[in-house]
Amino acid sequence: MNFTPFDEVAMRRALELAQRGLYTTQPNPRVGAVLALENEIVGEGWHERAGEPHAEPNAIRAAGARARGSTAYVTLEPCSHHGRTPPCVDALLAAGVKRVVYAVGDPNPLVDGRGAQRLREAGVKVESGLLESEASDLNAGFFMRMRAGRPFVRLKSGASLDGRTALANGASQWITSEEARADVQHWRAQSSAVLTSAATVLADDPRLDVRIDVPHQPLRVVLDRRRQVRDKARILRSPGEVLIFAAADPKRRANPGATKLGRASIERVRVLRGHLDIHKVLARLAELKINEVMVEAGPRLSGALLAAGLVDEWVLYIAPKLLGADGKPLTSFAKLRKLAAAPRFDIVDSRAVGPDLRLRLRPRK
Repeated sequence: MNFTPFDEVAMRRALELAQRGLYTTQPNPRVGAVLALENEIVGEGWHERAGEPHAEPNAIRAAGARARGSTAYVTLEPCSHHGRTPPCVDALLAAGVKRVVYAVGDPNPLVDGRGAQRLREAGVKVESGLLESEASDLNAGFFMRMRAGRPFVRLKSGASLDGRTALANGASQWITSEEARADVQHWRAQSSAVLTSAATVLADDPRLDVRIDVPHQPLRVVLDRRRQVRDKARILRSPGEVLIFAAADPKRRANPGATKLGRASIERVRVLRGHLDIHKVLARLAELKINEVMVEAGPRLSGALLAAGLVDEWVLYIAPKLLGADGKPLTSFAKLRKLAAAPRFDIVDSRAVGPDLRLRLRPRK
């Protein structure tokens, strides 16, 4: 496609608008839309909250009569099915839009090319692929859930310069700075769920809630194979829903035992090689329409997820201090015999957060 400089300007604006739904649209994707007439933006909109109008109708309403004959720039292929709101394709056609440029196709099987096809059949010029990578990153969780049947997994860790997460006696508060801890709140807020292990709950008694102004708390998920967590744990007393995964009894067809611990729900999962089946856990979270999972856990769970290839992004805060060789490690996984076998990562972003360094890493394919 031969896109003009204005096309790119308009799509970048649509992406900026989509970012406004970062904390509010789940389980729906974050989408922004811009309507332009003769290289002038005449309407803007974004999907503000799940169950409310999508980006395109909001932009059309803002444009009013000037929507007729305009070009619509949308960060995701317009939907063509009835959900909680009518199809965006119908709104675009009714408004008289003559050209639609979208950044990336919608992987939802209910759309997946059908939106573009309906527009073309109605005589609308349709083009795609403009700023596709940026639009895909914005909805990495939605895309992962639709395509792979599991959420996007983001591992969060904090460590010293020598890769230690706690002293030998377990003391870990606080390795990273207040600024880094405040930054973590934004990553939690954009996540559908925050996942940890029973070991972390028992050792640190974390809340794992979001402490900035958000419309809802992410689901807190605890992997507790042996049912060690007790109802006095702070994670069970903080606002929001909690889901505990415990071991299933293979000798009985129905999952036995309690289904509640205080306000928390309990679900049973099979055990593989001494651990809860993390693939089943993630598949179940996808069934619950969880797009993004933030993992905040110790070295064993972090290492297991990395070894299984289930970490899609690693947000790592490095504090400029040393804890010594007897400190607790960042991750724990099988012993390496060859340097070539070491897991490798690409640095997506690096920046200072207070006195600390924040790295965003993605496993090298």
